[in-house]
Amino acid sequence: MTELAKRYGGSLYDLAAGEALDAQLLAELDTAVAAFAAEPAYLRLLCAPNLPKKERRALLDEAFAGAHPYTVNFLKLLCDEGALRELPGCARAYRALYNKAHGILEVTATAAAPLPAAAEARLRQILEQKTGKQVELAVKVDKTLLGGVRLDMDGVQLDGTVRHRLDTLKARLAEATL
Repeated sequence: MTELAKRYGGSLYDLAAGEALDAQLLAELDTAVAAFAAEPAYLRLLCAPNLPKKERRALLDEAFAGAHPYTVNFLKLLCDEGALRELPGCARAYRALYNKAHGILEVTATAAAPLPAAAEARLRQILEQKTGKQVELAVKVDKTLLGGVRLDMDGVQLDGTVRHRLDTLKARLAEATL
């Protein structure tokens, strides 16, 4: 995430939180990010230097007519600054501040196979008890792990996978002197 994204996303969050609009704007930012990801040609059009700013702004007004004015104006600001491609980073910065303020911890669990629903619920429950935070759990599958689970949360990685254990054992054996 760039410094520009941190600054812009943080500024929008401060404005939204001050007016109790933080949840609404978070949802609208997610919608905007998804819309641009789904229609990359539209994003290229909005970033085209040969399209006058006035027309770009009108396109954003039309596309995001139902959104809060703060969201629309934020998109216009990014567009005017030639930084609309920074929107995903701005949304991540905004979400990080939102999560911190609301006691939410995003956790990614990577396993060798899909986790059963009961195991996923139990993992979420254990993490919530240990951290005292509401856990938003995303589960990914990586067949190269062989078994076990790796957790990525708040910049910390807890690796309980078979692949990690084998790599650790291999390193210990390579260090051992006979």
